[in-house]
Amino acid sequence: MNKVALVTGSARGIGRAIVLALAQRGFDVAVHYHTSALEAEQTRQEAEQHGVQAIKVKADVTQEHEARALIAAVVEQLGGLQVLVNNVGDYLKKPIDEVSPKEWRRIIDSNLNAPFYLTQAALPYLSQSGYGRVVNIGFAGAQNLLARPDITPYVIAKTGLVIYSKSLAQRLAPKGVTVNVVSPGVAENSVSKPLDKIPMGRLASLEELARAVLFFVEENSGYLTGQVVEVAGGWNL
Repeated sequence: MNKVALVTGSARGIGRAIVLALAQRGFDVAVHYHTSALEAEQTRQEAEQHGVQAIKVKADVTQEHEARALIAAVVEQLGGLQVLVNNVGDYLKKPIDEVSPKEWRRIIDSNLNAPFYLTQAALPYLSQSGYGRVVNIGFAGAQNLLARPDITPYVIAKTGLVIYSKSLAQRLAPKGVTVNVVSPGVAENSVSKPLDKIPMGRLASLEELARAVLFFVEENSGYLTGQVVEVAGGWNL
């Protein structure tokens, strides 16, 4: 029986690359979406071509009850859950003194609260096999406590995600569940692309980000937990 993986926000972009890479490795996968139904179906069909089961599930994961319902739906339809990749996370570039309370809540909800809701709901299933894997998608440089006045709520949420991941990793280690963070820098689908600030002089491919997630998901990575890998070409060091 195949292991089951859920990747949030996997209809397109980084999430899509991750869910397809997992399907290629033989995982049954759940493609999660909120509004991109057509793209989610296309991704689901592509995943299925690797000979695995693939479903698509709609949910607004910033709402606790919908996040819990998403986990329940995946377990019911695919028979369990061993891998959770928390990829959903809105981005906002705006001077902090111009950010509205609604925008603040949206960024914190999608980047920090949603992973918390989903992971808490998934823990009973992740712990059952002694193998569970949680990979959270962060942001390169979020561990550096620097002023970032144009993306403040985003960086606050991603820094919080690192602390949450490390704390949870310590708690879950005795159960064989690992929690790690893959932190992208500037990728090929990024909103802004300051190529001149990247030491390697190029953007990260989505496949490179997916490979970093696969590294943490592998069976022989079971002793690695609470770690942050930045896929950023030297950016934000």
